[in-house]
Order: sequence, then structure tokens, then C-alpha cells
Amino acid sequence: MTSSPASTHEAALTLLLRQGEASAAELAQQLGVSVQVMRRHLRSLERDELVEASPQSGGPGRPSNRWRLTANGRGRFPDGSEHFALGLLQSLSTALPPDQVKGLLSTQADLQAGRYREQLGDQPLSGRLEKMVELRRREGYVADCRQDPESPAWLLQEYHCSVSRVAEAFPLICDQELQVMRRTFPDCSVERVHWKLDGDHTCGFRLTPRD
Repeated sequence: MTSSPASTHEAALTLLLRQGEASAAELAQQLGVSVQVMRRHLRSLERDELVEASPQSGGPGRPSNRWRLTANGRGRFPDGSEHFALGLLQSLSTALPPDQVKGLLSTQADLQAGRYREQLGDQPLSGRLEKMVELRRREGYVADCRQDPESPAWLLQEYHCSVSRVAEAFPLICDQELQVMRRTFPDCSVERVHWKLDGDHTCGFRLTPRD
């Protein structure tokens, strides 16, 4: 009996989780399918943003791809980090006054924004936003951005939030996310225009360049 595409997808993801990375040929051998079939599965997983390829030279000729999980792919496997984050925030909220908890989250927002700014560089706003979308996708968000056709503003939307369950229990996390955006793009006025906790289907930020 041949396996279904879905079961082969899951088996490939599990092998990449265990091994870190592998070539199409290595995965094909372990799963008992042809290399051509395995490549089709990997391209499908790549379109779903669950795996990514890293070309590596193996000598003369065309470089071969080594495949690994993306953040979205790793997110398919529970690792306890969400439970840990919830427990940590619950402990902090019990042990510290609200102002101190807010201060800790503000410090974390500063650190995160600094890391983002370093990776975005000094390119124009459009380029920085495209890079920001790429970074957020690596972190497990489903994000995109587009320019408002009637103004110089941009809209950054996130259809899936990698910290949504934590944010449901601690809405302060959403305030931290807004601060991260404002500190990552200090040359813009940043406001939240959509919020899933308010019943919207997405979280959205409007970024308007300052004069």
C-alpha cells in the first residue's frame, strides 16, 4: 500500500525535526520513495513555508540542497515553550507589582526592537517592511505588508500569531508587540488598526512615515 501525500509530508517533517537537516536523497531512502517523488513533497512543504532549502556544494557540479524545518515547521511539534511562557508570566504577575511586570516587558520590547533594527538595516521603508515580514514568518507568524493606495502609509498584517494563546491570557503581550513595532520603526507613526483579541480576523499595524 502506498502512503498518502499527507503521511509522507508528516514523516518528512518528523525526520527533519530529529536530524536537523537532510538531502532529498537521504529522506527518500529513509521513507522508501524515489528522489523525484521526495523532491515534489519537499517543494510542496516549501510552498507551505514548513521547510527551507540551503544549497551546499558537494564538489564539482550543481550544489545539492540540504533541507531543514522553518519556524512554522517546528511549530507543528509541541515543545512546551508556550506552557513555559504562560507559567513564567503567571509567576511574575503573582510575585511583582503590575508596574514592574510592564517594565520587564518594556525592556524585552527594547531588546527585540534592537535586534530587528540591526537586521533591517538602513534601507528604505518598503525594503525594511519586506524584511520584517520575512523575519516574522521565520518566527512562526503568517504576515504580509502592503502600501495604502491612498496615502503614504503601510499596513503590516499578521493572520497567525505565534504567541496568540499567551496573549489571550496576558493582553499585556499585545501592548509589548505594539511597542516593538514602534521602536523598530522610529521614523514612522505606528498604530494598531486590527486586533484579534477584539474579534478581528487579523492583527494589523498601520505605519505612517513621519515628515
